[in-house]
Amino acid sequence: MIIEDMANRLAEVPGVVGVMLGGSRARGEHRPESDWDLGVYYRGGLDLAALRALAGPDVEVAGPGGWGPWVNGGAWLQADGVAVDWILRDLDRVEQVWADCREGRYEVGVQAGHPLGFWSPCYVGEVVLGQVLADSTGELTDLRRRTTTYPERLREALTAGAWEAEFLVSGAVKGAARADTLYVSLCLSRAVGMLVQAMFAEDRRWCLNEKGALAVAETLPAAPTDFGPRVRSLLGAFGQTAEMLAATVAEARVLVEETLAALRSRAESQHTP
Repeated sequence: MIIEDMANRLAEVPGVVGVMLGGSRARGEHRPESDWDLGVYYRGGLDLAALRALAGPDVEVAGPGGWGPWVNGGAWLQADGVAVDWILRDLDRVEQVWADCREGRYEVGVQAGHPLGFWSPCYVGEVVLGQVLADSTGELTDLRRRTTTYPERLREALTAGAWEAEFLVSGAVKGAARADTLYVSLCLSRAVGMLVQAMFAEDRRWCLNEKGALAVAETLPAAPTDFGPRVRSLLGAFGQTAEMLAATVAEARVLVEETLAALRSRAESQHTP
């Protein structure tokens, strides 16, 4: 198979530790046109010249830092008509994020392509939900084994962080009074993102990014009645006047309050002997 052959050749590049298949194809949720996402895990100095030689003369390969602080490099290429994405991952940094997750610590960073921010636990989720393709030292396989159980401290931290959704809605009230559609839309979109992250964590699921997250979140135990349709209605038509925006924000406040109440209720039930 061309992807497996590519993974093995990538693993021979100096600095590369191993390669994992990620994205929808790793989870069995892909469509025929879905890209193949290959996580290229490296340590220390990465031989970019060898990586570029493997990619071919017409492919631009971005080294560490070339794409940003979190999705920090890689390449987009075609292999026999198949779209393949190489995504660089610093294995030492992934291990540090895993250590942070076990202690209930996480970061949300600015990253191109992630409008609600890059949530650091994504690094671990990629390992948990991915498939190891090349791993001569066994490090990726071992990391995948160690990350099998979702850390309780991370669950508690992410669900507790949902308080920000209420704060954002309060800010949106002021924006609505000024008919500031941009500010209101940003506040409410982020508020929903905070809730979704908390709902995933409460169910001990890894949320990798915003794509498709709402469709999963609306099926989770903490989702209030009609959570998905209500969110789509809110985010689909914010409004242009102060009155319209105020009505949207009022609906958002109710939804946020219901979701936070559901999260608290489930947390209390888990602590009940």
